[in-house]
Amino acid sequence: MILHMNRLDIAALALFVVAWLAYEPALKAFARGRVINTDMTVIRGAWMRNMAVRDNRFMDGQLLGHALTSATFFASSNLILMAALASAVFAGENTFRSVSNLELVQTSTRFLFEVQLALVLICLARGLLDFIWAIRQMNYCLAAIGAAPWGLDEARLAAYGAATARLINPALSAFNAGVRGYYFALAAAAWLFGPVAFIVAVTGAVTLLAWRQRRSPASAAIAELRKLLETPSP
Repeated sequence: MILHMNRLDIAALALFVVAWLAYEPALKAFARGRVINTDMTVIRGAWMRNMAVRDNRFMDGQLLGHALTSATFFASSNLILMAALASAVFAGENTFRSVSNLELVQTSTRFLFEVQLALVLICLARGLLDFIWAIRQMNYCLAAIGAAPWGLDEARLAAYGAATARLINPALSAFNAGVRGYYFALAAAAWLFGPVAFIVAVTGAVTLLAWRQRRSPASAAIAELRKLLETPSP
């Protein structure tokens, strides 16, 4: 069926797949660990270690509950968008004819149109799975915070905090992956405006994501916070 697409469409789709699958591994490999995602693992680790020795852990539960609410909101939004796209895909010829009448949309065949919408749908579905997994892990982490013991020696409390950090970090990493799915879903949607727009959108999405991870003011501030946490007290 891929033969129903021209070479430029195939090249644009291949670029998208490579960028989507290789983005996170490439970022870790070439950034030498100094990106927001890896810096935040250190900061969250310090948070959980401090949580373990605090007398009042109510604030920790509230902070994680806020992240849980955000993940739930995004998961619900994904479901709504997926339902809208699925209805368009399965509407058949009527949807294709209506969209084909738009001047800006470049979709030569119904098959190509359905592939274009299906790609956006796949991005959102992958993001939904990430959000669902993030929600489950955050609930596990909330249970760990609630079960944090009292009166243990310092070494055991530190070990408890480190174990909880190993729970919260993958949870929020999954949340980040779900949010990143929106960038690629928007890039995939640009395919409706032609393969050139698709290539530009994919390149722009990856560039924007990399810039925010490495060069944005937020990344600089987070890197400084990590350095402060890792610098031993005099």
